[in-house]
Amino acid sequence: MTRSASKVAGGADVISLGCRLNIAESEQMKAMLAGEDNVVVINSCAVTSEAVRQTRQAIRKARRARPDARLMVTGCAADIERDQIAQMPEVDGLIANTSKLDPRAWNVPASAPPFVPARTRAFIAVQNGCDHACTFCVIPQGRGTSRSLPVSEVLSQVERHLEQGAPEIVLTGVDVTSWGHDLPQATPLGHLVGRILERFPELKRLRMSSLDGIEIDEELFDLFASHPRMMPHLHLSMQHGHDLILKRMKRRHLRRDPVDLVNRLKARRPELAIGADLIAGFPTENDDHHQANLSIIRELGIVHGHIFPYSPRPGTPAARMPQLDRALIKQRAAQLRAQVAETRTNWLSQLIGRQLSVLAERDGTGYSPCFARVALPQSVAPGTICRISPTQFEEGMLS
Repeated sequence: MTRSASKVAGGADVISLGCRLNIAESEQMKAMLAGEDNVVVINSCAVTSEAVRQTRQAIRKARRARPDARLMVTGCAADIERDQIAQMPEVDGLIANTSKLDPRAWNVPASAPPFVPARTRAFIAVQNGCDHACTFCVIPQGRGTSRSLPVSEVLSQVERHLEQGAPEIVLTGVDVTSWGHDLPQATPLGHLVGRILERFPELKRLRMSSLDGIEIDEELFDLFASHPRMMPHLHLSMQHGHDLILKRMKRRHLRRDPVDLVNRLKARRPELAIGADLIAGFPTENDDHHQANLSIIRELGIVHGHIFPYSPRPGTPAARMPQLDRALIKQRAAQLRAQVAETRTNWLSQLIGRQLSVLAERDGTGYSPCFARVALPQSVAPGTICRISPTQFEEGMLS
């Protein structure tokens, strides 16, 4: 799970857990709460039971660090686990997920001060919510139906980030590929991405967060396959490698769909790096199903793997299905992670000696276009794009 914490000078502490959408929203909350000196906000996650546990842990840690602050909780756990979170003695109040970017919910002025980005990569939430009903997923309960940010507002946000010097823009959301379906003139995501690249030739790098491969339109496919400023890094919301489990998850694709997509893209852009979300130990999963999960990692060459041990979420159909033993789920998740680590090691070894364009972060590392992490010399300033030819890798990082 992603976790970040930062503070605007003279403003609230905002601790973000979970997805990149939460990170993007946390940046907006920090701007909105810049005048609030004694407030701590936990922007929570509830995608798994482990995410809820980490949310509770973050709340307790924040209270120990700031005993006199007003501690507020928002995000998915604040809606999905509302009663349990509200009963925690450390919590002073909850803000509904749908209201967290509304100044009225925080009793602050409607006009936010200029936003100062905390990162070299700027996250823009182009979409929120989800209209699908995957049997394992609780997020629609916390995010609501799919809503798209209009093209004009997306372009305006990109422009602001570029004015502040962001070298890379990341488009994020709950179900990003559903962007545009609810707009007056239904428009595919590829149209938005094309408009951004055309409108801002000064934008150095554009990256996409997790996508539903079955919804990638032809324009977006062509941009991934050929546009030099479109980062060659595709992360798929895939969830499993066996057709029966995918059907029981109520996913809209079968195994052959991501395989065909990746094969077609790599035929045109061989350097494309593949990431994927995979769930271990879904209810009814047998060993054959698990082996299919392992084999699709090898078949697609998944080098950025997000492995989630299945945990039943409240009110979901999958929670009523026959459950696997927790020890078996943990074992299968470890095997999936080991398989991703093996494919990643092979991939990193092929990058040694190649010249990589690396965007420097603030922690002394950076990311190549295909999202390989690279250790950088101390002399490289954050936000700089430099050329590096790595000579080795250790613990998943090139240097």
